Amino acid sequence: MPEGNLEYAVIPSGSRSASLESEILGLCNLAYGEDLADLFNTFGAAVHVLGRIRGRLVSHAMWVTRWLQPGSGQPLETAYVEFVATHPAFQRHGYATAVMQRLIKEVPESYRLAALCPATSGIYERLGWHFWRGPLIIRMPSGPPRATPEERVMVRELPGRPALDLDAPLSAEWRAGELW
Repeated sequence: MPEGNLEYAVIPSGSRSASLESEILGLCNLAYGEDLADLFNTFGAAVHVLGRIRGRLVSHAMWVTRWLQPGSGQPLETAYVEFVATHPAFQRHGYATAVMQRLIKEVPESYRLAALCPATSGIYERLGWHFWRGPLIIRMPSGPPRATPEERVMVRELPGRPALDLDAPLSAEWRAGELW
């Protein structure tokens, strides 16, 4: 359990002020050790889950809507998680875990799946995420789909939604920035 009293805020992109965006980006830049502004700006509409201690932003995660298609089934409205970040001084105290648990609780019932492309997998495995074992494919805006065997994607089936075959192919729509 996180140390201290973590206060949560769930903020849709349209409600995000320039100063809050700067604060989120500053935390993510610090946690990842690089300037992420260009990538951050490719995501468009997102829902941000913030974890604060005494007003200070210490942890963050966000999701964007993507349409992931398992096998030949219908594309599923998916909460695609990005920019999970915790301030270096607060890492290893359970804050990212707490923020990710809150994020899953906030995903609307219309979403069938949550997914992410992890830098590391330990935290997500502990929270019930699983690697998609089947081939990963990007649906291109024109031309044939593009296989992405170099990528790894984790998914978390959401409560009350039907189980998925994790060995089937999984495709996502093409997007600017990072494909997965």
